Amino acid sequence: MALKIIDHGSYEYRQMVKLRDDVLRKPLGLGFTPGELEEEKENMLIGAFEEDDILACCMLVEENPSTVRLRQMAVLNDLQGKGIGRALMTFAENIARDRGYKILSMHARKNATGFYEKMGYRVVGNEFTEVTIPHYLMEKKL
Repeated sequence: MALKIIDHGSYEYRQMVKLRDDVLRKPLGLGFTPGELEEEKENMLIGAFEEDDILACCMLVEENPSTVRLRQMAVLNDLQGKGIGRALMTFAENIARDRGYKILSMHARKNATGFYEKMGYRVVGNEFTEVTIPHYLMEKKL
């Protein structure tokens, strides 16, 4: 498995968008707007690949000079629970740390909080609704 930074607009990026759409958006009856995808040019786009096939992805978005936010974490449904998400998170944390960030935060889906807690994240604040489902703000000091 190869973990790497993805260029916006590339073939790998198009695979990333499809994976996120299939795993995160379509099940909720949602999609992406062209404007949302255009804004991602400024983000750090990260993927896990086997040969030329994407297995998992996420992105990092700067909130301020010390905090970066994880967004759009997705692993192919039939590969969840096999350590790919953990490897991708570790890679993303290392990128954030290497770029000088001190905190990694996220809006975690309620059903994924256990995964993130095992990775050392903690819930900060109350449950809230985003993209029609319950979430928690979680963070970890890097």
